[in-house]
Amino acid sequence: MARKYTLEKPVFLSSSGIDYEKELNPQQYAAVTSPPGPALVIAGAGSGKTRTLTYRVAYLLDNGVEPSSILLLTFTNKAAREMVQRVSALVPGDLSQLWGGTFHSIGNRILRRAASLLGFTPAFSIMDRDDQEELLDATIASAGFDTREARFPKAAVLGDIFSYSHNTGVPIADVVVERHPHFLELVPQMLTILEKYEARKKAANSMDFDDLLQKSLQVLREHPELAGEYQRRFLYLLVDEYQDTNHLQAEFIDLLAARHKSVMVVGDDAQSIYSWRGADFRNILEFPTRYPGAVIHKIAINYRSVPEVLEVANAAIAPNTRQFKKDLTSARDSLGVKPAIVPLGNNYHQASFVAQRVLELRDEGVPLDDIAILYRAHYHSMEVQLEFTRRGIPFQITSGLRFFEQAHIKDVGAFLKFVVNPSDEISFKRIVKLLPGIGARSADSIWEHFAKAAPNSGFFDALEKCSIPAKARKTFLQLAHTLEEIAPRRIPRPPAVMIDAVIEAVYYDYLKEKFPNHEARREDLNTLGNFAKTYDDPSEFLTQLSLLSTADTETGVQTTDDDEKITLSSIHQAKGLEYRAVFVIWLTDGMFPSKRSLDKLENIEEERRLFYVAVTRARDELYLTFPNMRLGAGYGDMWQQPSRFLQEIPEHLLEPWEIDS
Repeated sequence: MARKYTLEKPVFLSSSGIDYEKELNPQQYAAVTSPPGPALVIAGAGSGKTRTLTYRVAYLLDNGVEPSSILLLTFTNKAAREMVQRVSALVPGDLSQLWGGTFHSIGNRILRRAASLLGFTPAFSIMDRDDQEELLDATIASAGFDTREARFPKAAVLGDIFSYSHNTGVPIADVVVERHPHFLELVPQMLTILEKYEARKKAANSMDFDDLLQKSLQVLREHPELAGEYQRRFLYLLVDEYQDTNHLQAEFIDLLAARHKSVMVVGDDAQSIYSWRGADFRNILEFPTRYPGAVIHKIAINYRSVPEVLEVANAAIAPNTRQFKKDLTSARDSLGVKPAIVPLGNNYHQASFVAQRVLELRDEGVPLDDIAILYRAHYHSMEVQLEFTRRGIPFQITSGLRFFEQAHIKDVGAFLKFVVNPSDEISFKRIVKLLPGIGARSADSIWEHFAKAAPNSGFFDALEKCSIPAKARKTFLQLAHTLEEIAPRRIPRPPAVMIDAVIEAVYYDYLKEKFPNHEARREDLNTLGNFAKTYDDPSEFLTQLSLLSTADTETGVQTTDDDEKITLSSIHQAKGLEYRAVFVIWLTDGMFPSKRSLDKLENIEEERRLFYVAVTRARDELYLTFPNMRLGAGYGDMWQQPSRFLQEIPEHLLEPWEIDS
């Protein structure tokens, strides 16, 4: 007679002893204790999403699920570490076997085991962005294409095209049509370069960042037995910020969850704002369709904002047709202050109002580092930066460099500096190094020739005598013509005229070739041109440009903390953050929503979600501002229409301000 023997599960962790029903609100509790199977958690802004995810992991561990059976996918390693640390504080024990990290870090773990199945060794290198661009440059150089006759996209632009195609599943030709139509005729060459680039990566036993996800998915698709191992292992998948997933990431999740289908995705469809970098809004919207029987939980109790701010947020997102309907409710008491709607005379009045009100808030006890100025695009912040600099208000910019410190602003400024001061060797070399085939050594040689010929010649004649590499000859002569045009007989034209001429004649082509975000940079340059229209004397304009670039803005306002600074940020960069007082500026049609979004309903709806994100950053005070006139827009001043998003908010929810200027 056989002896009976029972295997007992080893105890890895101590029971947490958490009273989940007491620790969580009813909405959070329902999500945390959701039974096995697919679940979609719609977690509104400020509703405790991270707390819900953390307690979900703790709940699974408390109910006997082994750490090795849980996969937690996040968008940053920092988020994954914080969640695991929080779980460790709740459930004592060894969590080293719990898989938690970004999609790419999990992909890397899979590939270290399986790289040989794709022709790589487990010791493959991971290329950073600079490494990738260097290898792409080498691939372009070895491909034998003549890049002298027509401008060819630089490695950064090619990398952007390839990355977007990989992550969205959109063919390269379609990506070029959508994002870089000026390079459409070069698609066959791009495909050739991509093929050669892939071969060079394999020969170098190297992968770029996108490969970590793309190739891990490839190896799982091509080797079902390997995929089966992970599908059996991971009984529970938890995914953070699901609304931001792209095509590849959604497929990665679906493949790993194919056996048990016990996947909980957490996110907020109302905060899906990253389609420009490949995020697919349909992933969260269609989750219940892809996972029939999925339970949908809505967490809408907000712990961040006062009720008045949330009423505006609910009204702001309501017109969207494609969404999971929910209304945020506040766990806080009212402070009796409605969000302000503030029309201003023009863009400079808007900047003046923001600066003055910021100083008042500071006097009222609101720290500068608890105030944010939010905007749709980086160039919208220029006038505010100028005004803060003039008033000595310390600020930090999270959406990029200070306006006048950006490379493309300095590039165009170098043209003006040089024609005003033809002895400016630094500016001259900056200009010529923009041309193909000219590096530091060539620039030195050209400067020597120019300096000898310059005293007795116009710009064009002096430059024509320089020794130029053959690859750069055509564009160099175009540069010479441009310099002569903006300063005929060495007499500089007004700064705004010069800027327009430089952009149209030479620099816009360079932007398109060099930068993936060339349209945003062009908007910056248009704003620079508008600012220049307030000056007739180019020397005076350049003096102001230099002073604004180097100004120390930390000395004007007395603070109790040397590091206290107000935040200027694009709304995209501000997602996930919160401030006691928030100013959302440039709320006019064509600025916010952006003019490029006005042609499609889906684009307008994403812009509306972006507005919703901006509103929900405010805890106590919210200021919605717009100028009635944009001074110096294009070829003149331009009337502005208030943003349609403002018109969609019931009047009784806002306090109108009348500004005397």
